Amino acid sequence: MDLDMSYKGVMSRQDEIIKESTRIEYSDYEINKLTFDYEKMMKDTGINLQDIIRIQRETGVGNTPLIELKNLTRLVRRISPIGKGARIFVKDEQCNPSGSFKDRRASISVYMAKKLGYKGVAAATSGNYGAAVASQAAMRNLDCIIVQECYDSKKVGQPEILEKQRKCECLGSEVIQLSVGPELFYSFLRVLEETGFFNASLYSPYGIAGVESLGYEIAMQCREQAGKDPDVVIATNAGGGNLTGTARGLIKAGAVDTKICGASVDLSGLHMASDIDFNRKSFTTGHTGFSIPFTTWPDRADVPRSAARALRYMDEYLLVKQGEVFFITETLAELEGMERGPAGNTSLAAAFALARELDEDQVIVVQETEYTSAGKHPLAQLSFARQNGIEIKFGNPDEEIPGKNIILPEHPSLINSRHYEINKLRSSYIKNALKVVNVDELEDIDIEFLAAETNTDVEYVKKNLYK
Repeated sequence: MDLDMSYKGVMSRQDEIIKESTRIEYSDYEINKLTFDYEKMMKDTGINLQDIIRIQRETGVGNTPLIELKNLTRLVRRISPIGKGARIFVKDEQCNPSGSFKDRRASISVYMAKKLGYKGVAAATSGNYGAAVASQAAMRNLDCIIVQECYDSKKVGQPEILEKQRKCECLGSEVIQLSVGPELFYSFLRVLEETGFFNASLYSPYGIAGVESLGYEIAMQCREQAGKDPDVVIATNAGGGNLTGTARGLIKAGAVDTKICGASVDLSGLHMASDIDFNRKSFTTGHTGFSIPFTTWPDRADVPRSAARALRYMDEYLLVKQGEVFFITETLAELEGMERGPAGNTSLAAAFALARELDEDQVIVVQETEYTSAGKHPLAQLSFARQNGIEIKFGNPDEEIPGKNIILPEHPSLINSRHYEINKLRSSYIKNALKVVNVDELEDIDIEFLAAETNTDVEYVKKNLYK
C-alpha cells in the first residue's frame, strides 16, 4: 500500500516517523499532557558524562583551550569605572573538527546512530550543526543528509548559509536546500521516512548531553587557570541547547554558584518565517527570532519533547545589536589575533559590556567560538546587507533598527548589555503552557513542573497563571 506523501499525510505520521528515527519512546516520559519526567529522559540515554568524554575523544571532539583575552580585558578596564572590568576568557570551540561546539552535539547523536545500526543520519539545520553532523558521520562511516532552509522565494541565499552548504558537501553530505517557509519540517520527515536514517536532532537528549562536556571542561580549566569557578558563563542562545547542555555540565562539575547568562542578537520586528525578512537579517541563529519563541515554549522542535530547556538554567538574558557583534568580531581579530565567526561572538559582545559592570577580580567565560570563512566573514555579511538595502554606518547601536540599518559603535564604550526582563520569559512560558493543555486550572503536578521549568517556585507559578 502506497503511503500518502501529501503534506497532511506526512504530518499525520510525524510521531511514528520520529519514534522510528530516534528509538526514543517519548510517551514513556509523559505523565500527562503537560508534565513529563525530564531528568529520566536525560538519564535514559544510558550515557554518563565520562562516556560522553570518551566518545568525543574518539573523533577528536572536546578538550578545547580556554583562553584569557588579556588585551580585550585591558580595553574594558580603560572604559570602566575604577575597580571594574572583569577578566574575560573564551572557550575556543573552533578547535573542534568542523569548527564549532556543535561537534559535541553531533558526536553523541552519530555515535548512537552507529550503535543502533542505522545506515545514515539526517538533520534539519541551516547552521554549523549540519557541518558537525556531516563531519561526525564521515568519521563513523555513515551516510548523511542535511536539509537546509537556505533561500528566499527569489532563490537568493545568505552568504553564511551558502558557506555552510559548501562545508557540508565538502565533508561528504548530501544537502537538500529549501526556500524559507513551512515545508522544512515536512521535507525533513519525508527524508527520515524514505531513507530510514537516524534523526540527529539538535533537541534530542543525545544532542544536549553532548554539550555537557563543554560546561564540565569550562569549570575544570577555569579552576586551573584562574583558581576559581567562573563567576559568569555566557552562552549564545537560540534553541536553548547550547545553554542547557553547558549549564548541566557546570553543575556536574560542582560549579553551582556560577551565573548562567544567555545572549542573543536583537532582531525585534523581523519575522523568521517571512520571505521578505529572511535576507534582511545578518544572523541566521543566536537571535531573538529563535531564542524567545524556544525559551518561552521549547516543545516546538522536531521531537515531541525538546531536551533544550533554557529557562531551567538561565539566570539572566542579555541582548546585543548586530553592529556590536560585527564590531567585537573585528576587535577580537585585531587585539587578540583570533579571527572567529560573528555568530559565535554574540556572547563575546555581551561579555564585553557586562565586564564593565563587574569587579576586576571576577571572571566571565564566553562559552564558545566558531570558525570563520569567506561566506561567514563580517565583510561578506555586511556587503550582502547593503545589497538588500540595509544601511551600514557608525554611531550608537541603541538606534539600530533590524531590517533597516546596522550601526557599528563609533566607540567601544557604546557596546551595551541590555538586560532583558527574564520574568517576562517565565510569564510567557506559563501562559503558553495553559494554552497547550486548554483547561481553566492546572493540577498540582503541572504547577510543580512549571516551577522547575521556569526555575522559580510554586507560588510564583500560581501568581502568574491566572493574571
